[in-house]
Amino acid sequence: MNISAPVSVNDGDLITFTSDVAYSGPEALNYAWTVTPSEARIVSGAGTATITVDSTGLGNQKVTATLVVDNGSGDAMCRQRAMASTNIVLKKLPPPECKAFDQFQSVAFDDDKARFDNLAIELQNAPDAQAYIIIYAGKNSRTGQADLLARRTMDYLVNARGVDTGRITIISGGYRDSDFFEI
Repeated sequence: MNISAPVSVNDGDLITFTSDVAYSGPEALNYAWTVTPSEARIVSGAGTATITVDSTGLGNQKVTATLVVDNGSGDAMCRQRAMASTNIVLKKLPPPECKAFDQFQSVAFDDDKARFDNLAIELQNAPDAQAYIIIYAGKNSRTGQADLLARRTMDYLVNARGVDTGRITIISGGYRDSDFFEI
């Protein structure tokens, strides 16, 4: 008995394991498949000579299918076991596109809000986009100024403009000559 399988597939692809059993007896054969790791899932073919296994989430692992075939007689001589493995390749995603959106010195919050309004519109028009806002406190700003700007920015974008908090990441950039935003 032999089992054939692809050498490798991409994460998320279906894997087909096929057995080739040489048998000439009158009894029907019983096919008992197991797959490892436990996260691998047989999606079709259990109890037959060919199974299909889902590889989703198994990147950089190996899926092994083991088959035990017997004729139901209970005779150990009428039982065969074989296995085959397939490597799961983790697809490399292209790096996300990152582009500078705006940068400005913070002078008055009303001016900042106008810039944040443009960001909110951009995020509404691009539902898969993520905003990264780097906030710099001025060298002569009071202690905690960057934190104050971060809270005020997040509050405005979320509560006044309706942007989901999960789409905004605010990073403290340290210090510059004056309070400054990079989006």
